[in-house]
Amino acid sequence: MSRNGARRGRGAVGVALSALMLATLGACGALGGDDTPKASGGDGALEKTKIKVALLPVVDLAPLRLAQEGGYFKAEGLEVEAVDAPSGQASMTKMIGGEVDIAFSTYMPFFVAKSKGAADIRLVADAVSASPKSNAVVTVPTSSVKTINDLAGKKIAITDKNTASHLLTVSVMKDHGVDTSKVQWVPMQLPNIAAALSSGQVDAGYLPEPFLTQASKVVGATPVVDIATGATQDFPLAGFGALGSFVDKNPKTLAAFQRALGKAVRDSADRSKIEPLIVKYAKVDAETASLLTLPTFGSTLDPRRLQRVPDLLLQTGVLTAKLDAAPMLAPQAG
Repeated sequence: MSRNGARRGRGAVGVALSALMLATLGACGALGGDDTPKASGGDGALEKTKIKVALLPVVDLAPLRLAQEGGYFKAEGLEVEAVDAPSGQASMTKMIGGEVDIAFSTYMPFFVAKSKGAADIRLVADAVSASPKSNAVVTVPTSSVKTINDLAGKKIAITDKNTASHLLTVSVMKDHGVDTSKVQWVPMQLPNIAAALSSGQVDAGYLPEPFLTQASKVVGATPVVDIATGATQDFPLAGFGALGSFVDKNPKTLAAFQRALGKAVRDSADRSKIEPLIVKYAKVDAETASLLTLPTFGSTLDPRRLQRVPDLLLQTGVLTAKLDAAPMLAPQAG
């Protein structure tokens, strides 16, 4: 081949390669290119890039707040809008009514609602389990209650009947052979229990953190029994739920939420990262945040471990038939 022919051949190849590159770039643009949010650990665009989550002002949500403020959700192409709720029951009601996509609550309302056919509830992520000294039945020096055996027939403050505060107290009392049939359960909001103890309105009360540390500082409250003992040791306390329709339609969005939350849970081992968030969102002072006992944070759900919740509901008569936790679990990222 002549030198000029070789040049013409190389020129033709160059034009062809340029055309191929332009066509490839054009195809990328047609598929969305860089403008389409993608989950960093996923395999494509999220079905929803913005979701609403019903939350409470509690210590349990420190990892989620870290995921929000630390940009963990953003790194997954996801924006999480927090919607305030006064209780886990209210949080779940907002989810069932379509006001939010995901709800935070203690596990018991989720299982009770499922058992009654109120909604197709799926559990999407774990939040906390009871760690030693993070949840306790407490009293004050002026109370006649000195030991767990003294709780029989007494007035005990709880948040409400058939909640974690009520049923975990019942379980621990039964572990110690204490009669629960004549206990007077007094429902009240957690911030009011310390004052009720001090005034003698109740003899004892169930308190989680940070209310446990606050009551110790303000009214000298002391533990009667640690809830994280016996049958309720490391008991699953709270997590995140969603409707089955959301889970089925948004698998990539849900996986992005789970991955970001999982990273935040791992980073929550560093208290310096979450104590400022506890001060900000749980509305406690910095000293209390530094003193309180943290629950055991988690993100991935295990069906065998979670089965402990409906089993306790069955044992205490809240459920009348066995409920299997496994079918309620949404797919878990990773």
